[in-house]
Amino acid sequence: MTDPKDTINIENVVASTGIGQELDLQSVAMDLEGADYDPEQFPGLVYRTQNPKSAALIFRSGKIVCTGAKSTDDVHESLGIVFDKLRELQIPVDEDPEITVQNIVTSADLGENLNLNAIAIGLGLENIEYEPEQFPGLVYRLDEPSVVALLFGSGKLVITGGKKPADAEAAVEVIMTRLSELGLLQGSL
Repeated sequence: MTDPKDTINIENVVASTGIGQELDLQSVAMDLEGADYDPEQFPGLVYRTQNPKSAALIFRSGKIVCTGAKSTDDVHESLGIVFDKLRELQIPVDEDPEITVQNIVTSADLGENLNLNAIAIGLGLENIEYEPEQFPGLVYRLDEPSVVALLFGSGKLVITGGKKPADAEAAVEVIMTRLSELGLLQGSL
């Protein structure tokens, strides 16, 4: 049986940064090739990088949110490209703006079907939301690490709210341990 920690895959890294000054998004959009700016639809300018693949949401305030990256390295590389493009437009950007990871979304697979009703009862209602007629997954709020895990009957997990990749590993470990203690995981540790 595969170790569920070996199935962890980063799906999305969201990070924020800023260039410390207001921007005229209309003129940036005209000069920045490939930029999408439609203030009627969304207040920010969207600039996509292809390698690595991500989208930078650039706001008038100078704040920038990077989303869609598959690793923290990709976030730094993508934002480096964005900073260089802004510098080419004569917009002053610090040499190394601070980048803060806001959220890492990961997926994993416990490798077996789960009885979500039994899990909801076993884990107790204070950390759980489970309304199968509203959403097919069980929402499990962990304290340590501070993440939210979505558990599905297929054994698949989605973990969100992590700040570093190790948070997903710790969350899978906690979930496996708790489910094993409750006798709800066949391939118990």
